[in-house]
Amino acid sequence: MDKRITDIFNAHKSRYGAQRIADELHADGEICSKNRVAKRMRHLKLRAKAKKKFKVTTDSKHNLPVAPNLLNRDFSATAPNQKWVGDISYVWTDEGWMYLAVVIDLYSRVVIGWSIQSTMSRKLVCDAFMMALWRRGFPRDVLFHSDRGSQYCSHDYQNLLKTYGLTCSMSRKGNCWDNAVSESFFHSLKTELIYSERYATREIAKQSIFQYIEGYYNRVRRHSTIGSVSPEMFENQFVKVV
Repeated sequence: MDKRITDIFNAHKSRYGAQRIADELHADGEICSKNRVAKRMRHLKLRAKAKKKFKVTTDSKHNLPVAPNLLNRDFSATAPNQKWVGDISYVWTDEGWMYLAVVIDLYSRVVIGWSIQSTMSRKLVCDAFMMALWRRGFPRDVLFHSDRGSQYCSHDYQNLLKTYGLTCSMSRKGNCWDNAVSESFFHSLKTELIYSERYATREIAKQSIFQYIEGYYNRVRRHSTIGSVSPEMFENQFVKVV
């Protein structure tokens, strides 16, 4: 049992705590409680990466129109492409700051669009949005929620929403909990990857984040909100039912 716990812990690069390791064991047919796993982890001196706080990047000091909070913290969805959320965060490299914009489908918590650039511009969020549209087959009538930052309020971005038939929703001023799912994703990204790395170049950072999102977070990492399976696995279950 100790070897199996250690193997899982190392395979996930210290990102899994007792609950996710117990879920992994259960998926392999080995029944072991979270408490027992936690006890063995303490014995083995295995400690998952701890979460840290990070600063907000929202620039809400502007005179652009702001949409109402239609999502109203209802992060549930019964199918893909009902509700998407977007947000921006930052990554430091030896070449300077980089900014990451993501789009997440609330049904499965899968990251369907993302963009990394050296400036926190309108193009950053527009590129992430267009990736999401392309990957999802350009669905209409999706509720898209974001903060009220100038990038999301920009004419370029709002015109994209209107052109492709999505409804805009925005968080209340200074209230990060209105976009809690995006905040949670960035906490995971920074705790499980960014804080343990030092990126010499922006390109190295981009490749590292690409591998985390597309190779790990979407396909492998178990998510407690969706039954402790990966976002991709959860969506595959929906396809089979339909």
